[in-house]
Amino acid sequence: MCSIAVTGTGFSAGVGGEEGADVEWQVPEETAVAFEYNGRSHAVMMATPADLEDFALGFSLAEEIVGSAADIETIAVRETPLGFVVNLTVDPLRLLRGSLRSRSMEGRSGCGLCGVDSLVHAVREPRKIETSLEVDPAAVAAAFRALPDHQPMNRANRSVHAAAWCAPDGAIRMAREDVGRHNALDKLIGAVVRSGADPATGFVVMTSRCSFELVQKTAAVGIPLLATISAPTALALELARNAKLTLGALSRRDTVILFR
Repeated sequence: MCSIAVTGTGFSAGVGGEEGADVEWQVPEETAVAFEYNGRSHAVMMATPADLEDFALGFSLAEEIVGSAADIETIAVRETPLGFVVNLTVDPLRLLRGSLRSRSMEGRSGCGLCGVDSLVHAVREPRKIETSLEVDPAAVAAAFRALPDHQPMNRANRSVHAAAWCAPDGAIRMAREDVGRHNALDKLIGAVVRSGADPATGFVVMTSRCSFELVQKTAAVGIPLLATISAPTALALELARNAKLTLGALSRRDTVILFR
């Protein structure tokens, strides 16, 4: 479950509440995950240590380090006393030009920039979506209603984000969780591609807000619609429109707004 049981002391919720009995609480694990390409360290992310092969593949595609899953020959995960190291073997000729630019080697769980070293690298223009997908807002709302049933970690600790890939009718096909919203999306992208499914044939719902880097990642693999629980930022909306990516958000209970 990637959760750890800890003990705390309960207090009543009211003002001046009295001390209560000790309670057991589940908290999510968060550990360093280093990505190496052909033995060279590229980035270190703070993440929930689950679905790391999905994470590595999704990160590689979403950050446009490789153009397809076929470009990655092997993915090897090893645990160390300081965290996990994931080494990906890639034909050097298959690495996208400039993809392994210099980074500060750090990416916090809440940061989507993954340690880029200059402003020019902070916001990259997303790829344009090549296919269209007709999705009714009611289908997106149905996916949001079903999402809690696909969040086993969050049921235990109430502290992690989820990203789910859905069929056009709103049925959830797969989901991934992580303490970081960007990590959850990377893991989902990796899972979808590893399953052999075409990312362009479904859409994504997420428990987080919609920021520009989620737009970049979604567009990079051709997913045509991304829906989150809150409205997109202005930059996210601008990039999505440039990429012909539809964004969705919950405006109130069970009501979905689509931004095209």
